[in-house]
Amino acid sequence: MSDMTQKRPEFRNINAFKDLTTYRLPAAGIVSILHRISGAIMFLLLPFIIWLFDTSVSSEYSFARFKAAFNIGLGFVPGWFLKLVALALIWAYLHHLIAGVRHLYMDARHAVSKEFGKSSAVVTLVLSVGLTVVLGAKLFGLY
Repeated sequence: MSDMTQKRPEFRNINAFKDLTTYRLPAAGIVSILHRISGAIMFLLLPFIIWLFDTSVSSEYSFARFKAAFNIGLGFVPGWFLKLVALALIWAYLHHLIAGVRHLYMDARHAVSKEFGKSSAVVTLVLSVGLTVVLGAKLFGLY
């Protein structure tokens, strides 16, 4: 067969039920989805952020209550759960910030190539997870 008579491949949309488990999303796609998820987490946890800020700066008594909430809990919510929520918020902030800087750099420098997209996405993932691990270790009292 010549090149003109060969059948060309067909590309179709993925089926969410059959293809989603085998579909390999590139690193840039993962960063894009996580950027949106981190923004949603920060938006949904905004009341928690306001409570954190308010109780930490109101008075010495409220700051002591704030520290106790993370150590022993707050009512029926255990302290470790509050720390996990704070850790999720730390990750969301760090990932959103680093991915946002990545997007701004790509826009400002017109650095839109497949190679740079992949390498900067990997750097974004490594930095956000690495910094979250370091700050999570501090949050849970490992150092």
